[in-house]
Amino acid sequence: MPIKKAVKTTKPVKVIKPIIDKEVVVGEPTEIIEIDEKGPEKYYETVGRRKESIARVRLFTKKSTDVLASNEEKAIVMVNKKSYINYFTDVNLQHVVESPLRKLKSLNRFKVTVIVNGGGIAGQAGAIKHGISRALELFDGNFRKKLKKSGFLTRDSRAKERRKYGLKKARKAPQWNKR
Repeated sequence: MPIKKAVKTTKPVKVIKPIIDKEVVVGEPTEIIEIDEKGPEKYYETVGRRKESIARVRLFTKKSTDVLASNEEKAIVMVNKKSYINYFTDVNLQHVVESPLRKLKSLNRFKVTVIVNGGGIAGQAGAIKHGISRALELFDGNFRKKLKKSGFLTRDSRAKERRKYGLKKARKAPQWNKR
């Protein structure tokens, strides 16, 4: 449970209420700041990209007690405050997201939170895969060799080709008529 603490500030506060069953002198400017007992968690933050999608990935290490408690074969990945299983309904896209963790045999070792936007659902899955791979490399440089060999660290630069004038799409020509 976070501890609430009163701190003096320069800006005046109009309404002052008691903080944790202690009364504060009226007229004294105060501000409430929440202090977490265990402190901020350490994480590795990276950005992954694919097509028009951009994923901001945070990789947290789990404690050894958490690993023993969860014997599941599913990774803990939160995408836009949802589980990746709920966010990506297609099983193939779920495998794309967890593939870097599965390659290193560490599905239960890490907790990942992702904020992804832009592009389509497949591009977002690819962006998350790229971001998780980069974060794993930051966590331990020895992972680089395996991830690089699997092609997870290379940004997939394929994108939709631009439309050329006189054509219906990038390469599709209008129907040709002999007469």
